[in-house]
Amino acid sequence: MSHTLLLATRNKGKIEEFRRILDAVAPGVINLVGLDQFQDLHDVIEDGATFEENALKKAREMSLATGLPAIADDSGLCIDYLNGDPGIFSARWAGTHGDDAANTQKVLDQLRDVPDEARGAHFTCVAALYLPDGRSHCEEAHFFGSILRAPVGDNGFGYDPIFSPHGLSESSAQMSAAAKDAISHRGKSLRAIAPHVINLLKSLG
Repeated sequence: MSHTLLLATRNKGKIEEFRRILDAVAPGVINLVGLDQFQDLHDVIEDGATFEENALKKAREMSLATGLPAIADDSGLCIDYLNGDPGIFSARWAGTHGDDAANTQKVLDQLRDVPDEARGAHFTCVAALYLPDGRSHCEEAHFFGSILRAPVGDNGFGYDPIFSPHGLSESSAQMSAAAKDAISHRGKSLRAIAPHVINLLKSLG
């Protein structure tokens, strides 16, 4: 039996990525749909104090609005020198939600005089699953590296051009999508939650 699962995003790339992950674990078990199938749904206000709270709120509200099992994620950049900021405020760090250039420039300005050895950082991602019957499951993953002194690369989005993964001599915006998915916070959290998604959906009968 095939189950329909809502991935609470309108990002087609993210939907295709998770579809590939689910198909690798259990081919044909999940029919994955995105928010583009539900144009009238409102955006969820992310007012939680943690990545998990925000991810679970998005999954819960989308599940209750559609009647479908739903999965959502929340992620952000955590910089050691800034005591973990911008963290859950990553997307609006410079004041306007989704202004990647402004957010990146603010981080670079804040770290302008910080030496290379003190520029450690990591991305965090929490993937959350919520079922209409109230059951839920979350998985958290991290992507460690350091902050560069200027943006490099045209792939990716957000802070990717100024983030250099540990062990690599390039930014995550210079990596191919496949290479990044294999080691990134989002790729790891989605792969970790995939078996739980399948098991919980199968339990619905």
